[in-house]
Amino acid sequence: MLILQQIVNGLMLGSVYVMVAVAFTLTIGMLNFLNFTIPALFMVSAMITWAATAAGFHWLVAATFGMIVAILASLVIERFTYRYMKAKYGDATEHALPLVSSLGFLIIFEHVVIMIWGTDPMTFNSPFAHAKFEISGIIFGIPQLISLALSLVLVFGLSLLLKKTQLGRALRSIAEKPDTATLMGVDVGKIVPVVFVMTGFLCALAGILFTVNYQHVSPYIGDHVATNAIAGMVIGGLGNIWGAIAGGLLIGMVEVLSIHFWGADIIKVPVWTLMLLILVFRPAGLFGHTQIGKGKF
Repeated sequence: MLILQQIVNGLMLGSVYVMVAVAFTLTIGMLNFLNFTIPALFMVSAMITWAATAAGFHWLVAATFGMIVAILASLVIERFTYRYMKAKYGDATEHALPLVSSLGFLIIFEHVVIMIWGTDPMTFNSPFAHAKFEISGIIFGIPQLISLALSLVLVFGLSLLLKKTQLGRALRSIAEKPDTATLMGVDVGKIVPVVFVMTGFLCALAGILFTVNYQHVSPYIGDHVATNAIAGMVIGGLGNIWGAIAGGLLIGMVEVLSIHFWGADIIKVPVWTLMLLILVFRPAGLFGHTQIGKGKF
């Protein structure tokens, strides 16, 4: 029964990893670069939510503040890591320059937060701390169930958007070949920010749900979550949204079960060992090859 409880806990934690893994998948699939600011967006939304509630705002208002700040920060990142570099350096920016500049934003955001609030972990007084129920001895936290449901619903909606809507077709055409998309009438300058808005929204929601569920925040929480989300994205298959779901949930279960059997000191070893094994024996990930991202994944 205890193992089953840990599996349930792992699925709940994995639902947060799913949102962050999908955020990584969007930028690497659509724009072909690894956006290192994603952990910063996750952390900023969580910290703003905590700070606003500490200042006396209702948690819903605080969460709204956190989401708005994360989305605006994501748009600033789009302006300087993608649009400015692309306009100034052209194809030379396809991999290295956006990656390095996004890493710079990650460091800046983290240290700005440290300057304001310090490095110590802070406690978030969740209004749902005792919102749970029990079935056959298995405890389910209501906020965690909401996180899992939101992850699945949002990714399903995103998948429909990419496949069925005009915006989705424009996004997929940019992923295949931006220059050709421009010739076909797609306004790349207006469409690409949509990817960053989606990224900011997913990271912000994940950060807020993590804060509500686990009731602590710090300037470094994004780093831990993002590294596990990257592992989940690779395991599921680069550029594959449904693969990000499978990988994120799997990583959540591996992490919780690792803590249960061996303790928290070696928490990274099973996660990254699993990812390396997947890379060795199935480099395309569990869900195999996908054409998104210029056919490279």
